Amino acid sequence: FVTVIYFRFLAAGLHMRQIAGLGISTQRGTFITWHKYTGKPFHNFISWQDLRSAELVNSWNKSLLLKVIHVIFTVLHFLTGSDRYLAPSFLTFSTHQISMKLSWIFKNIHEAEEAAKKNNCCFGTVDTWLLYRLTKGSVYATDYSNASSTGIFEPFTKCWNPTLCNLLSIPMSIYPPVKDTSFNFGSTDSEIFGVPIPIMAVVADQQSAMFGECCFQPGDVKLTMGTGGFWNVNTGEHLFASRGSLYPLIGWKIGEEVVYLTEGSISDIGTAIKWAQDIGLFTNVDETAEIAQSIADSQGACFIPGLQIFGDDPYLCASFTGLKPSTNRNHLVRAILESVAFRNKLLYDIIVKKVHIPLRTIRADGGVSNNSFVMQMTSDLINKKIEKPANADMSSLGAAFLAGLASGFWTDKKQLKELRRIEAVFEPQKDSEEYRPAMDAWLQAMKHSPHW
Repeated sequence: FVTVIYFRFLAAGLHMRQIAGLGISTQRGTFITWHKYTGKPFHNFISWQDLRSAELVNSWNKSLLLKVIHVIFTVLHFLTGSDRYLAPSFLTFSTHQISMKLSWIFKNIHEAEEAAKKNNCCFGTVDTWLLYRLTKGSVYATDYSNASSTGIFEPFTKCWNPTLCNLLSIPMSIYPPVKDTSFNFGSTDSEIFGVPIPIMAVVADQQSAMFGECCFQPGDVKLTMGTGGFWNVNTGEHLFASRGSLYPLIGWKIGEEVVYLTEGSISDIGTAIKWAQDIGLFTNVDETAEIAQSIADSQGACFIPGLQIFGDDPYLCASFTGLKPSTNRNHLVRAILESVAFRNKLLYDIIVKKVHIPLRTIRADGGVSNNSFVMQMTSDLINKKIEKPANADMSSLGAAFLAGLASGFWTDKKQLKELRRIEAVFEPQKDSEEYRPAMDAWLQAMKHSPHW
């Protein structure tokens, strides 16, 4: 990480002394624990794909205690009407949640358990670990966007959730302080880059992409299509919770400004395309849009995703259905790309139904946003215009914007909007009903796929 930054600056003819500040944007859902004084990790990084907590998850989801919790919070939500009680009323655990992995750690890693008893155990997502290492242990913190993405931080109260931690026997002493997203976190140790560099922003990748897309107004929508897919809606100062599919997040906190997001996610987008390349369906990802457009339809072939771990079914496998003797690689490639657009349509419909604010602009980023077939089909299905920026890597740009605001390089968001560059705009060209037979067949295939 440090070496890449250093040599990129040298290649650009710049010197480290010219850096006014840096921003850190990191993947969410991956974490580590370590000893507060020695800095020694108790284990390797644990990613959201780790399955070691599967038995614990199954046990909790079948427990009487969880059913009692559902009843209590359902009653509280009914009596108060507060969305704060909505999520616990249908709480279920899954293997991708950090909370369950932490619970597993304190049940199975003795060193971490003993250190926690003495208040000597630190927990951190990737951003916190980078801050800790870049400052040689002098800064231990995270920001609101990363904290809210753990599922352990309560976005309504803006603090780590003691009820959940007590329930899962996770010590409250392990969590880092939570700071603003655009904030002076301190400086890197001078031995690392040769000079100390102020760290002026820390932000989770999806929230960072949202900021990089300049989705600053309530109703602005960001669609990231990378390894997975993420639909984020700016809900302004209002925090919306819903039953299933969508979940509330803190987008960013800058001073007194707190912006909330509602997010829905899709697994297996870039992963499925990369898998298809690995098995030889095509040689270059750039070919896939042309391949899909070369035929009228997938001839009934449907791709069912599942190469990554589903929250409610960690053992789900991917599959093709509807194959015929005449099915060729073009049909398979098109089926994979169609599955992305179909899932975008499903999630968009849920957002329209559940998020009770008018949706404004839709802006796409991520590697798969370069696929014109997926972009056009998605636009057709949702009957909305989708903007694609010139730079598809919005996470890094968002971190730069946030660091620039904190360091005074930019003074307001209006200046950031002026820097936006749109490469393409996809507008509906077909009636969504033209896709109805193919989507109905795909939905039917999806019904048969769970727990395969």
